[in-house]
Amino acid sequence: MPRPVVTELRLSAYAGRRNAAYPIGPVTLFAGPSGSGKSTVLGAYEALARLGAGDPLTEVFPDPAALVPESARPDGEGRRGFRIGCTVDGPVGPVRLDLAVQAEPDLRIVGERLTRHGRTLLTTALRDPGRATVQAAWLTAGATPVTRAPLPDDLLGTALLPLRVAGATEGQREVLAAAEQAVVGLRSLFSCVPAPERMRAPVLPGEGRLLRDCANLAEVLHRTHTACPRRHQRLAAVAAAGCAGPVTGVGTQQLPDGTVRALLARGARPATPLGRLGDGELRYLALALTLLTGPGVLAMDRIAEVPDAMQCLTVLTDDLDRGLDPRQAAALLGLTATVAAGGHMRLVGAVGAGTAEEARRTPGVRVVDLTP
Repeated sequence: MPRPVVTELRLSAYAGRRNAAYPIGPVTLFAGPSGSGKSTVLGAYEALARLGAGDPLTEVFPDPAALVPESARPDGEGRRGFRIGCTVDGPVGPVRLDLAVQAEPDLRIVGERLTRHGRTLLTTALRDPGRATVQAAWLTAGATPVTRAPLPDDLLGTALLPLRVAGATEGQREVLAAAEQAVVGLRSLFSCVPAPERMRAPVLPGEGRLLRDCANLAEVLHRTHTACPRRHQRLAAVAAAGCAGPVTGVGTQQLPDGTVRALLARGARPATPLGRLGDGELRYLALALTLLTGPGVLAMDRIAEVPDAMQCLTVLTDDLDRGLDPRQAAALLGLTATVAAGGHMRLVGAVGAGTAEEARRTPGVRVVDLTP
């Protein structure tokens, strides 16, 4: 059975993008010069994922006015906004989610549409600007064609449907299946932003789940060394391909104060603490570790009701190749393509021009050029 995955991202009117639709494959890299909108596109994806997880608008869009297209003119009430959407494919086929957000004068969702095979399953609309709700209508296909009810205007309605729809009719079951597929596809996202300056110091052992900035890299390596020896051995091979000098393994050392630090084994040579590695090597190792683990080892919003085997995790990372030399970038691209081919992991990222050329030569990698 196919796992839910985002297959298209739409920026209908968002920041500097209008009527833009981007296909999303197992490995999708956005390329272009500075200012071409790579971070904007990735930010829209992450925003939809957070909304799917139930985060409120104010947390997802702290500066909504910056996302309104410059050419957008306010209406008679002074209202301006932006529109984004996506398609999530999976067991029930392609499901489209489109969202209209009012940024000024007040941040709120003013329109949402969930469709499957051209059939509208959910629509919402702002009926009374004085209320903090939108009027929602979802398919019932029973004695009453649709069910109407108010929903909060600061939360994604699709994410609320599993709590509001009984599933008593064929139409309601179709709505539930589509909504759950959309939510699972969106929530299966881990945003990885490695920060080498935070990865050098020893850390206290904890639950061993890799943070977004990978600051606890040593702690997670300590966990994988004991709990996931096969993955850890594979990481050691990947480290040898991207780190300077001979690398025979990746290990950890517990220090007298109870903290742990990570080490690169060098065969007969003394081991090298990860704290002495360059920024590029640390980012390379952090991204490789992320790709070789799963939801249980990443500090992300777990979907407890869906088994890990039924999910496909998407790693989202901006500036994928920042600080990497060509050899490291090529090794990381090869690893990404290999891991994605297994169907359990995908990657969406942004790269510079040099890495984009290498990516175009890597089977299984799609490059989307955002050059104006």
